[in-house]
Amino acid sequence: MRSVKSRRFGTKLAAAAFATAMVPVVATGTAQAQGGSIQYDKATAENQVAQTELPDGRLIVSIWSDKMQAEVPNIVQRPADGNLQAPVLYLVNGAGGGEDSATWQAQSDVKEFMGDKNAWTVTPIGGAFSYYTDWQKPDPNVQTKYASDTHPMAFESYLAEDLPRLFESDSRYGGNTGDDRGRSLAAISMTATSVLTIAQKHPGVFDGIGSYSGCAETSTPIGHEFINIVTGMRGGANLDNMWGPFPGEPVAGNNGWFDNDPVWGAWRFEQQIADGTLPDMYISTGNGLPGPHENLANPRLNNSVPALANQAIVGGVIEAATQYCTANLARRFGDLGIPAHFDFAPNGTHSWGYWQDDLHQSWPMLANSMGAH
Repeated sequence: MRSVKSRRFGTKLAAAAFATAMVPVVATGTAQAQGGSIQYDKATAENQVAQTELPDGRLIVSIWSDKMQAEVPNIVQRPADGNLQAPVLYLVNGAGGGEDSATWQAQSDVKEFMGDKNAWTVTPIGGAFSYYTDWQKPDPNVQTKYASDTHPMAFESYLAEDLPRLFESDSRYGGNTGDDRGRSLAAISMTATSVLTIAQKHPGVFDGIGSYSGCAETSTPIGHEFINIVTGMRGGANLDNMWGPFPGEPVAGNNGWFDNDPVWGAWRFEQQIADGTLPDMYISTGNGLPGPHENLANPRLNNSVPALANQAIVGGVIEAATQYCTANLARRFGDLGIPAHFDFAPNGTHSWGYWQDDLHQSWPMLANSMGAH
């Protein structure tokens, strides 16, 4: 079993300077960038990995999903040391799935921060409101390109199987998907729940997990309401198409509300402790109270009082809910003896400044877990 740093409480550090030279990308066959768009080569069933060079040295790597019969573009940043077989950080967006401007590339300093790290950085662009799970049925009404009449969305399979297998096996990115290839998976908000479920249901795939501001329960009324707000009300989905009628039965393997609940499914981590496949985990949340990023000097707010009020009030309410869910997860882990690093910050809202902080703070653990030296 890997050694896992375990701590129950911590604090968040102030963010580094916000970087403005980012390239937002949307999953439409073009990458939106600084008032223009970048055409990229799209993967197909016959050519399952397609690469497009960006002017700043990064890549768009399109990966094919057989289950969805669709390609998914990924923003890729090379390792600083040029080692093609370097570990891989899969860094995933939240509710917008990268199909809007709320992306790691547009809202954080990830390009600069990862610029001197000896690891690939791979961010999928697509899957808005999908909860990055495998849906039971198609739902053409979800507000994402991947909504379909014929193929259910399958982003759990994409993140846990298709993307690592196809990206890492390509000779341009190391040609190695073996056990000696380190990889971590980190995400925010909506997807911060999903990465924990993926780690539970796909043991041994990821060495490290970063879960920032997620409501890590799905089978409870509060967890259901959190999902309904994101995927139902905002995303336009019929939630029965995702995991069936709520709450369903507490049965593993049925891809229902319990089966995708990291709190209920924590017993899977018990098994991974015995098997030696438990990933290192960094799980963080604020408490909804204003903190260092609730001020007009925050460049993401553009000196806007309404934007500041929205971040403080709406972001505060959402983060208070994620703290509640995260506390339940921490108690469950404690009861089962599952080691993890829980960071309950003394303040902070559901917003990008804190998620950038989380990436910075969790990086030493993620790097150590996957051997990014």
